[in-house]
Amino acid sequence: MGICSYELRQFVVIPTLSKLGICSVAAENLLLGTAAAQSDMGFHLNDTTHLGVYGIDSDTHRKIWDEYLAFDSELASTIRGFASQHEFLKNPDFELATNLMYATAIAWMIYQRANTQLPHANDVTALARCWYDAFGQYAPNSSVDNFINQYHLVSGSTREAA
Repeated sequence: MGICSYELRQFVVIPTLSKLGICSVAAENLLLGTAAAQSDMGFHLNDTTHLGVYGIDSDTHRKIWDEYLAFDSELASTIRGFASQHEFLKNPDFELATNLMYATAIAWMIYQRANTQLPHANDVTALARCWYDAFGQYAPNSSVDNFINQYHLVSGSTREAA
């Protein structure tokens, strides 16, 4: 495993979602499960085609900006605010591997763009289906079962909804 899932939740996922106006344990659990399934919690930040803790490819990253954020200037400004001032202009994809808050915001945009309907925070199978619909079908060697298995590896850090 890479990053401590508890710390990723506390210091990256929750603050990022909060700045985006999202307060949802299900969203937190979905993003942690995504990090677990896509990169072993950041153990692999660059597998040549997928970057960062959420394993986002360059094409998807560009589509988020060109086909989604381009139509919401306020949201685009908020997301751009997570990126570093100079590096983003030189190599925006590099931000996915080096900037956890930015990568988290882009990962959430992938779910938002896909109109993901969040299930109950504790329904791991439903979270896995959300991931597969938005991320997994494009990731190599991915399956709902893989998400579930990886999710359970970090389940000590997942929060249960009341």
